[in-house]
Amino acid sequence: MTHGTILSITGLTKQYDSFRAVDNISFSVDEGEIVGLLGPNGAGKTTTINMILGILKPTGGSIKVLGKKLEKRRSEISNKINFAAVYAHVPANLSVRQNLYVFALLYGITSVRQRIGALMQEFDLEHFADTKAGLLSSGEMSRLNLAKALMNSPRLLLLDEPTASLDPSISRLVREKIKEYAAKTRAGILWTSHNMNEIEAVCDRVLFLSHGTILLSGDPKTLPAAHGKEDLEELFIAVAREPVSLKE
Repeated sequence: MTHGTILSITGLTKQYDSFRAVDNISFSVDEGEIVGLLGPNGAGKTTTINMILGILKPTGGSIKVLGKKLEKRRSEISNKINFAAVYAHVPANLSVRQNLYVFALLYGITSVRQRIGALMQEFDLEHFADTKAGLLSSGEMSRLNLAKALMNSPRLLLLDEPTASLDPSISRLVREKIKEYAAKTRAGILWTSHNMNEIEAVCDRVLFLSHGTILLSGDPKTLPAAHGKEDLEELFIAVAREPVSLKE
């Protein structure tokens, strides 16, 4: 399915005094692959994403995007990454068009007007072009966030709970758009979620984090049975409650 590696993580660690939020994890995301990063609250998912984004500095380990080390080529790599999450709000006092314009400038987009127009059409935002972001519904905001996240046609897309609190129809739209994007562009996608039905529907592979370490990994459709569980949700609950026994 894949022909190259988009993201390569080796021995990634984040330590806060005596607390190790992320503990020596290693994994990769290949071209066109959607990888689910799963685990209970506090498992280290968002910390991992923030280190990949360069928001947090790792205590140890290596992050490579398209074969280049983040610590040495951060500015160059940042132009090839983007991010979306329901909690990562765009400026509420700017309109949809203004928000997209700002992000187009930040990413050095050429043909700005055409790119914004194409994204507003793709995500059905044309009727809200002059509406302030703070007045949008959660579904409309999610479409704006996704349009923003695809502004620079990223090679690596990081999604942290992108459909949390959204109704089923908008959640389905987000899933379909992301799957289409991965298939069309061969971008790598790292997706965190607590919705196991969603993960099984979109992800090629999953990684289960527990207390900052990768406990399990594999195909979301076959991994539960391999550990004596009926489905991904049952496996998720087991990871949250019984990580030591699962690891053994």
